[in-house]
Amino acid sequence: MSRKLKIIIFDGSFKTTPFINRLVKGLAVKHQVYILGFNEKISQPVAEITYVSLGSNQSKLKFTVTTLGKLLQSKKFNLMFPTLRKLIEGKRQELQQQNLDLALKNISPDIIHLQWPSVIPWFEEVLLKQETPVVLSQRGFHSNVRPFVDEANFKYLKEWYPKMAGFHSVSNAISANGDKIWRSSKKIDKVVYTGLPLEEISFSQAYIVSKQLNILSIGRSHWKKGYDYALRCCKVLKEKNVHFHYTIIGGAGDEELQFLVNDLGLQDYVKLEGRKPQMEVFRLMREASVLLMPSLEEGIPNVVVEAMAIGLPVISTDCGGISELISDKMNGWIVPNRDPNAMADAIEAFSHLSLDNIEVVHVAARKKVELQHNGEQMLLGMEGLYYEVLERH
Repeated sequence: MSRKLKIIIFDGSFKTTPFINRLVKGLAVKHQVYILGFNEKISQPVAEITYVSLGSNQSKLKFTVTTLGKLLQSKKFNLMFPTLRKLIEGKRQELQQQNLDLALKNISPDIIHLQWPSVIPWFEEVLLKQETPVVLSQRGFHSNVRPFVDEANFKYLKEWYPKMAGFHSVSNAISANGDKIWRSSKKIDKVVYTGLPLEEISFSQAYIVSKQLNILSIGRSHWKKGYDYALRCCKVLKEKNVHFHYTIIGGAGDEELQFLVNDLGLQDYVKLEGRKPQMEVFRLMREASVLLMPSLEEGIPNVVVEAMAIGLPVISTDCGGISELISDKMNGWIVPNRDPNAMADAIEAFSHLSLDNIEVVHVAARKKVELQHNGEQMLLGMEGLYYEVLERH
């Protein structure tokens, strides 16, 4: 099967992730792709993609205009008075659901691809009718953590997972977590790794050793990121007299982290920075000595893939799908979770490595990313999943 498809991508907004943007850009070459969201405008739309607004969450006037426009477009004039009543009563969520339902009928897609388990409630009626196949992506907190700390969420997903036509998992590890929620011999679950625009990410051929070990972590401040363990690791490094500086991009403003920095006496060793634009992140990666990924749980984190693509050596905890990306001491280093001492030992050992040893690892890291995380494998993998689902439907 290779026919042209009408594909709806839904994550609730137009502010789609880099993964989704790269995916839809590739899909649009051959297929008709729609992104639906509760927005009115997008600052950087992807060419050839049709963006369908379901009503602004910010502007009551724009929401009203969009809602009435959807009715007129669908010619569902019998809904006019009930809609006006709901507008007056401020029943925004009911109207957003109505706007979504009308958009689905107008587009009549071949397949719907939900990006997060958290958006399933918007598609319950679609899932019950089973007329249009729905694919769900398994990635991040909503697949790796929330179901296993929130009993109600686990119960909800266990009810709705069997109604999915297929699953996209960003790693084998996250696929295994999905099986803890629902497993079946008939389940379609395809692992498709994130594809990077590697032609746009220049590889630093020569690794530069600096006098001070510049350790870098990147990611929002959240308990699952394990920054508290990383800071305790820094205390160990300080006690070992390792000459280092540690920067956390995304850690600024976190009172608990700042308190821990002060409590551990790391004010001169650690800097908590705010979020940075992608190009600035890449620049900082090129200036760093090593990327530290201290997370407790991940899928396959994009920041690690990007660091390996650039040529920045990575020391990571053994979390989620990391072992699918890093082979210890071959193209990076893996340490146990929640173990500041093991983390510190690995960083200290890294600081004593010869340039030749580091060069071998960082070249192997780039090759691994080129093989596993290129854009073509992502596009072919997702297309293959869509066609397999449609053949079974």
